Amino acid sequence: MSELLFKNARIIDPARNIDQIGDIAVADGVIVDPGKLNSPEVIDLTGKILSPGFIDVHVHLRQPGNTTAETIASGSAAAAAGGFTSIVAMPNTSPSADTAGAIEYLRRIAAEQAVVKVLPCGNMTKGGKGEEMAGIGSLKSAGVVALSDDGKCIQDHGLMRHVVEYAKSFELPILDHCEESTLASGGVMNEGKWSVLLGMHGIPGAAEELIIARNIIFARQINWRIHMQHVSTRDSVDMIRRARAKGIPVTGEATPHHLSLTDENVKKFDTNYKMNPPLRTEDDRQALIEGIVDGTITVIATDHAPHTETAKLVEFDHAPFGIIGLETALPVCFTQLVASGVITVDKLIPKLTTGPAEVLGIKNYSLAEGNAADITVFDPQAEYVIDKSKFRSKSRNTPFDGMTVRGKINLTVVDGKIVYREGC
Repeated sequence: MSELLFKNARIIDPARNIDQIGDIAVADGVIVDPGKLNSPEVIDLTGKILSPGFIDVHVHLRQPGNTTAETIASGSAAAAAGGFTSIVAMPNTSPSADTAGAIEYLRRIAAEQAVVKVLPCGNMTKGGKGEEMAGIGSLKSAGVVALSDDGKCIQDHGLMRHVVEYAKSFELPILDHCEESTLASGGVMNEGKWSVLLGMHGIPGAAEELIIARNIIFARQINWRIHMQHVSTRDSVDMIRRARAKGIPVTGEATPHHLSLTDENVKKFDTNYKMNPPLRTEDDRQALIEGIVDGTITVIATDHAPHTETAKLVEFDHAPFGIIGLETALPVCFTQLVASGVITVDKLIPKLTTGPAEVLGIKNYSLAEGNAADITVFDPQAEYVIDKSKFRSKSRNTPFDGMTVRGKINLTVVDGKIVYREGC
């Protein structure tokens, strides 16, 4: 395997509290002392930021079942272009990832075709139907890193309690799509001023908040890790903040789209603004940003949800929920949070590295010598216009096409191998 020497980078390594100009050396897939290199490729990174590789704990790869929208190969290529070295594959495929055989299939295809690390997530319930617990022990043996019924939410509280208890016994974190189904039923956007003005059926924030309250209770009672996916309301952020202050093992993620867009965008009737949970109010958006700033929200995740152009090219009410996000996450978040002066870049990077690693129970996720050489490099000054026609993803369902942004991924390195390179 080739040797690499990255010189003159601004190294930001949150786990070790490092933010300094320096060099990073790679040999045999791991980070080493630069003095141990023989004849490396030298890459000058003056003016660029180098960090541990980004981790996305919330990605839909659509394989098996809907390979016209995305595949493991195309999704992992999109991840590499977005600076992600590891992605957690959600289990709501067809068939569902609820058996050891399904997980073994995913791992085999990923080993053959993926350019980044694809970490399998298993279903909490059989078929993701919320009726009967999946075989959690066999899923653990097959190599899952977490459990989720993402896209759906277990409504039976007794069943959810048992799932959390079993998850604890097998040391698997829960990643939960928090949605009370009777309140959300039939909704296509946030319930509020804009749903009334546009004549659309709304999804109230209470649908999310009820389940987050339930999960906090179970996390406290069972003392096990429950991660709240795509948090979207002010009251959700407030509940997670209070729970974490009490030492309850819960975490929350925000998506780039919930951090940057609101339900007012839906007035364009563009189905690329339709996602679940829906875009909320400006007050909710500001609450998410406050949660990012004060550490309540420890993770930024994309909820990358590819759909074909045909699927999205229908009336808003009938379009599927979801947008892609792997290739736009860093520039959208950098533009909205760092370039605008809300936070500094050294506070953004943990949301994409050590925060997700903590959710998955990955210890010492850093650039320390001996660790796997999973590395992301980006240019914080590069300004450009997002062009969806250049995406590596098979799908194009993004609301960010044509947006002027700052922060461009230059290099993605997985186990010492450059899997994406542009501009250096």
